[in-house]
Amino acid sequence: MPTTKKIGYARVSTTEQHLDLQLAALASYGCSITFSDRGTSGTCFDRPGLRKALRAAQAGTTLVVWRLDRLGRSLRHLATIISDLEGRNVRVVSITECIDTRSTTGRFTFHMLAALAEFERALISERTRAGMAAARARGKQIGRPVALDDEQCAHACALLENHSVRFVSGQLKVDRRTLLRNVRRWKSASE
Repeated sequence: MPTTKKIGYARVSTTEQHLDLQLAALASYGCSITFSDRGTSGTCFDRPGLRKALRAAQAGTTLVVWRLDRLGRSLRHLATIISDLEGRNVRVVSITECIDTRSTTGRFTFHMLAALAEFERALISERTRAGMAAARARGKQIGRPVALDDEQCAHACALLENHSVRFVSGQLKVDRRTLLRNVRRWKSASE
């Protein structure tokens, strides 16, 4: 049986993480060329290294990853990539998960793992929203602190009666849009 060209793809989410483990596994698997992305989230679909790997993956080649989540985090994105590659007669192999899209078991396992990963991300998102709602209920502010407090907003309103937005924003050392957004927030809270 002839051997096919193996193309590796590796990714880490932050610049502090290292690609060494993935690159070693891909080399050990026999990848003749490896593309990578460093400091790029799997939720980002447009990654330079992934683009190059997908372009290099021609009919009869094998795209090898350390884990499926290196390709993408969402089921939809992973399914799109896998479907596109299968349509071009490109095999996909995940080393640590023992998934090979050329086998029936591999395709089934891929769909099950991808669905579970998406389920886990949805649970995390749900817990995060619940935690934020609980924090708001306790009176905690979520997100960036307001640029102008109530006293500064009242002062800004008084200044705006006789001066331009540019002048007032310069006096309060905030951007004009920030000034107007905070004044609107303050006025709606005061009504």
